[in-house]
Amino acid sequence: MFISSAYAQTAPAAAAGGDMMSSLTGMLPLVLMFVVLYFVMIRPQMKKQKEHRAMIDALAKGDEVATVGGLVGKVSKMGESFLSIEVASGVEVQVQRHAVAQVLPKGSLK
Repeated sequence: MFISSAYAQTAPAAAAGGDMMSSLTGMLPLVLMFVVLYFVMIRPQMKKQKEHRAMIDALAKGDEVATVGGLVGKVSKMGESFLSIEVASGVEVQVQRHAVAQVLPKGSLK
């Protein structure tokens, strides 16, 4: 009685070890979801970050910019990690470089 039940307990384990294809097939939807997630969300976000970094590196004195907070002005002074933006004549605001959302076309501020 003990021998037959012990043999019966090891039989499914041996069968499951030899069924590698079914375990790979079970993981296939997970792998496909990750690939789709990469191409739909992660890759475009990395591209957007790269473009923003290039825009910030290309900033120059006199550029007209809009910040993330909604301030619009002209770059008057530049530092390593901060910019001074002139929002009105004689009024300067100091912001971080990464707070610049976009560079506006020349002449958009009057």
